[in-house]
Amino acid sequence: MFNLNAGCVNLKNRGSNCCIQMALDHQTVINIARLARLHIDESDVDRYVSELSRILDFVEQMNGVDTEDVMPLAHPQEGRLRLRDDIVTETNQRESFQTVAPEQEAGLYLVPKVIE
Repeated sequence: MFNLNAGCVNLKNRGSNCCIQMALDHQTVINIARLARLHIDESDVDRYVSELSRILDFVEQMNGVDTEDVMPLAHPQEGRLRLRDDIVTETNQRESFQTVAPEQEAGLYLVPKVIE
């Protein structure tokens, strides 16, 4: 499906010194669109070939970066959330709210049955 004849992905950080070459051609983009169930106008295919190839080139560039000594992050800012104290700030107003309810019983709101 993929035409493996341009570019080089350096896999040295993945335990291998081999290179994988990958480029997209007209037919590959049409196949990808079909698999993704996307309609692409024939006039736009060349633009998608170019844009998707640029994305793959960027991924190849990122694969070439040595990340051996880089610690993984859960979030790029690694900050702590400021938490407020868990204290009640409002009084219980259930009874005053239920005085305007159409129907209530034992502190619960009664609603019409919707599903038979």
